[in-house]
Amino acid sequence: MIRGEETNRRAMTYQTNRRSFLIASGVTALASTRVFGANDTLRIGVIGAGGRMRTLLDCAERVGPCQFVAVSDVYKPHCDAVVERSNGVAAAHVDYRAVLDKDVDAVLIAAPDHWHVRIAVEALAAGKDVYLEKPVTHTIEEGATLTHAVRSSKQILQCGMQQRSWSHFQNAVDLIQAGSLGRVVQVRTYWFQNYQNHFSKEPSWTSSDRPVDVDKLDWKAWLGSAPDQPFTKEKFFHWRWFWNFGGGAMTDLFAHWIDVVHWAMKTDEPSNAYMLGDKYFFDQWDCPDTIQAAFRYPGFDVVYEGMMASSVDDGGLEFRGTEATLKLTRSGMSLYRERVQGKENPILTEQSFRDGTISHMENFFQCVKSRKEPNAPVEAGVAAARAGHIGNLAYHRNGQVSWPLKAGA
Repeated sequence: MIRGEETNRRAMTYQTNRRSFLIASGVTALASTRVFGANDTLRIGVIGAGGRMRTLLDCAERVGPCQFVAVSDVYKPHCDAVVERSNGVAAAHVDYRAVLDKDVDAVLIAAPDHWHVRIAVEALAAGKDVYLEKPVTHTIEEGATLTHAVRSSKQILQCGMQQRSWSHFQNAVDLIQAGSLGRVVQVRTYWFQNYQNHFSKEPSWTSSDRPVDVDKLDWKAWLGSAPDQPFTKEKFFHWRWFWNFGGGAMTDLFAHWIDVVHWAMKTDEPSNAYMLGDKYFFDQWDCPDTIQAAFRYPGFDVVYEGMMASSVDDGGLEFRGTEATLKLTRSGMSLYRERVQGKENPILTEQSFRDGTISHMENFFQCVKSRKEPNAPVEAGVAAARAGHIGNLAYHRNGQVSWPLKAGA
C-alpha cells in the first residue's frame, strides 16, 4: 500500500472509530439547528442509488420541496443517474462518508442489507436524519446497536415499513384493534413472486442481459464487511438471496407483513418459529426460494408461505377472527363477516390508489421539520427484521427454534 492510500485508510478508520465511540458513549452529534418553514427545501443525501432508491427519489420529489445535493454509490452509472436527475447539483462519491460530511438535512439509505446499520449509525452520529430501507438490520445483534444509536441521538429515523403510512392499512389496524373481527387467533401471510419471468436462471448471464460495466464498479467497496469473493452478476443483482448480503424472503418480503401483524396485534416477538425452506428453482442462491413458516405469538399464530417461481396472488395478509376475517393487500382490503352469505359478503371494502411509499416519505419529511416521532420508528423496524431473522435461524436449526435463545444454545 502506498503512503497516500495508508493515510486515507487511517483517516477513514479514525472517523469510524470516533463515530462508534460517540454512539457507544451516548455522546452523539447535535441535531441540526436549522429551523424549517413549511415550504423550505430539504437538502437530501442519497446513499445506495440502485432500483429501490429510484422509487424513493420519485416519492421524495412528489411530496415536498427537496434537492438531491450528494450521492454515493459504488457503481458509477447509479451515481450518474442521480447527478443528472439533480440537474448537475448532486456531488457524486464512492464513499458514503463524503455524503455525511455534506450540509444535508437528511439521508436516504437503500444500500444492500449488510450496509444498513453501519451507514445509519454513522449518519446519526453526523447529525443527519435518516430514511432507512427495510430490513433495517442484517443480523439480530444489530438491532440493539441501531436502537441505541437512534435513542441516544436527537435525530429522526424512519424505517422503510411503508404500510404504516398507507391509509387502508391504518384503517385495517383500527378495525382489528377495535375488536371488529372478534378474537384473532391466526394470521396468514403470503408473498409469491416469479423471478423466472424477469431474470435469467443461470448465474453466468450474457452481456446482453442487464449488462454491468465492471470497470465502473468498485466491487471491494460493495462487499464492505462481507467476506472477500469474486464478482458475479447474480450476487450484484440478487444480493437479497445470499446470506452475506441479505436474508431471502424472510427479511425482504415477510418483514413487511409481520410488521403489520405486530402493529395490529400490539406484540412484536414470537416465542417459537418453524420453517421449511427449499431451493427448488434457484440452486445458485444461498437462501431458499420456497418457504412454509409458522410463528407462535402470545395468544395467536402467524403463518407465511411463498415461492419465487409463481406470482399468482402476489402478496397479502388474512387476519382470521371469530366474528370476521380481514383480507388485506397493497391494493386494498375486504372484511368478511361470519354467518353472512352470498353477495352480502364482503360487508366492507376499501381500495388503494396511492403507493404508500409516497405517504411514508411525506411523513418522514414532516418529521424532519417538526421533530415528531415518525410512523415507523426504529423499534418497529428492528422487531420486523428480528422476526425474519428468527425464521431464518429456525431454517438453519433443522426447522425450529425457541425464542429467546437460552444461554449457550
